[in-house]
Order: sequence, then structure tokens, then C-alpha cells
Amino acid sequence: MLENRLEQIIMKKIEREGPVTFETFMEMALYHPQGGYYMSDAVRIGPGGDFYTGPHLHPIFGWLLAVQLDEMKRIIGDPERFAIVEVGAGKGFLAEGIISYVMDELSWKHGWRYVIVEKNPSAVEVQKRILGRYGDLLEWKSSLDQVDRFCGCVVSNELLDAFPVHLLRMNEQAVPREIYVGSNDKAFKEIDGDLSTSDLEAYIKRYRLPKISGYRTEANLRVENFLANLNHILAEGFIITIDYGYCAHEYYSPQRRKGTLLAYSNHRVNENPLANVGNQDITAHINFTALSDWGEKSGLKTIGYCSQGAFLASLGIDRLVARELERDKTFQSELLKIKGLLFGMGDSHQVMLQYKGRKGLESLRGLSLSNRINRL
Repeated sequence: MLENRLEQIIMKKIEREGPVTFETFMEMALYHPQGGYYMSDAVRIGPGGDFYTGPHLHPIFGWLLAVQLDEMKRIIGDPERFAIVEVGAGKGFLAEGIISYVMDELSWKHGWRYVIVEKNPSAVEVQKRILGRYGDLLEWKSSLDQVDRFCGCVVSNELLDAFPVHLLRMNEQAVPREIYVGSNDKAFKEIDGDLSTSDLEAYIKRYRLPKISGYRTEANLRVENFLANLNHILAEGFIITIDYGYCAHEYYSPQRRKGTLLAYSNHRVNENPLANVGNQDITAHINFTALSDWGEKSGLKTIGYCSQGAFLASLGIDRLVARELERDKTFQSELLKIKGLLFGMGDSHQVMLQYKGRKGLESLRGLSLSNRINRL
């Protein structure tokens, strides 16, 4: 029996139009204005929510990103035009860490700005409470097309994994089929069908999805349009993408037979995205090879790819920890959280750096210990 308004809305759509792609189902489950997971005012991140992100473990995550952003600002060479654009800012903890560090420790002066792109009005109110002391430095936009063309850096942390994905399965003849969502009047169910778009055919061929009977996986095609939009508004600068994922040959390994699609609720994971609609997160890992390919197609040069742990170590996490311990011995109690940034999330989360501009860049500080760009 359907339990909530959003489930009823999706069910009626299926009754009118027939089975919908899983991508459409995921879009509605996460972003529908009437009950979508990311559109409600419920607590989603942190101890009272469903999952953690790096900035919730410790503000040192934002501090270290500020170190990298400082180098990027110097490379661009025009600090008066520099903007940081964060897409999907959660509660605002990453922004708070970045802004506090560049102002208090790096002495950034006036002329730069911080723009948050956030479609959920409730999330904006939370962010404004946390970031209120920074006043006119901040701007909020509900979509990328509202952001004026700028020089600077686009930052996203655990954003792309929440983009709706196409769900794929190889049938008994190892022919790729797309999974749609239908219903039996009381519950949602999976239905196999033809591929909904020729873009999927090209994607399957390009990334050599294994032709193994029963193999399931995902394809996140929306990243391509996202990068094209970023290229349109970025006159010169960088993109920092932090998320969990793999390069293509690891993502579509024959051993990864069930794909990466998961649902999260109350810090517990499950494999049934069709249940508890609107009340659980649905995610899929990122194909960083595709992120690089589509970026290059849009005019964004990939300059680096490494683990989050290597990125933070390159930016001097040991130095910042030592400094904080010298300032305050009670900082010792924070070390376990920081360890999670280096080893738990530090291993599962990857960082990609992309650049648009006329200067030839050999590397950045965050890539000084590791750059696995050749694995893409």
C-alpha cells in the first residue's frame, strides 16, 4: 500500500504514461517539489540525518580546500574578479570552513565573492543562519543559469552521486536492457525495456560495459549537460569535484555485477531504492573517466585525479593538525574524525581537478603527492 503523497504522484504518472525510466523515478524521488528527498526541510546530513559528508567530520576539510583555492586565485592573477561557486552546499559547513580560513588565515581582502547554488529553499535558510556573519560576501542562486559569467573555481562535494541515473541490465543473451519502474497498484516494480535514448547505446560502447548475463549497473548521463553549463558560466578557472566513484575500467569491472546503486536512511544502507520514496537518499558512484571525457568535450581540461586522502595530505593536513595541537591540546579529541577524512572517505572519495584558461598548468599543490590521471 502506498504510504505517502509522493508515491501516489509517481504512481499516477505511471498509470497515465506507462512505466518510467529509473532516471525519471530517481529524479522525482529526490527532487520533486512535493516530497522529494532533497526538497524537504527534514535533517538529511549529520548525526540526526541519513549520512555524513567530509565537512561534517571537521572544518579542516574546508580549511584545506581554502589552501588549494588560494593557489588557484594566484594563478588566475586577478583577485578582484575571483569567485567561488559551490553547487549543492548542504548545511553550509564547507562554505564556512573555506570562508573562515581564507579571511582569518590567508587574509583575503574585499573584491571576491562566494556563490551558493541551492534549489531547496529550506536548505538556503539553514545556510544563511550558519553563514550569516559573512553578510554581503555571499550570494544565493537557485540554478546555474542564474550565475553570471565569472573567473574562479566551482566546488562540489558529494553532488554528482545524487544526479538521477539510468539503470541497466544485461539479459540472458548479454544484450543491454534498460530498467524501468512500473507498478502493480500497490507497489513499484522493475520492468525491463529497450534503451530509452541512443546516448545510452553510445555510452555502453564507449565504456565497454561487460556483456555478462545478469550484470547490472548505472549510467549517469546528466553529468555531461552539467559540465556544459559550467563551461558556459566559467570564463577562466577551475572545477574541483569530490565524490565517491571510480575510473571507467574499475566502475565497469566484470566483478562489480550489481553496480553501485544504493539507498541510505538513518545511516543505514539498503539496496531497495523503490521503497520509502522521498524518505531515503538514492546514490550511485561517479564514472570519473566520463567526467573527464565530457569536460574535455566542453572545453575543460582535466589536470588531476587522485584520492581524497592524497589530496588532503598534499595540501598539508599534517601541518594544520600540528598547528591546532600547539594552539589547543584538547584538539587531540578531534583526531579520530580527521583520520576518517584521510582513510575512510579518504579512500572511497576521489578528487578531480579541471581547468579552463590559456595558461599551461603542470600541476597544483593538491596533486603533489599523487596524480592518477593516466588511469582515466
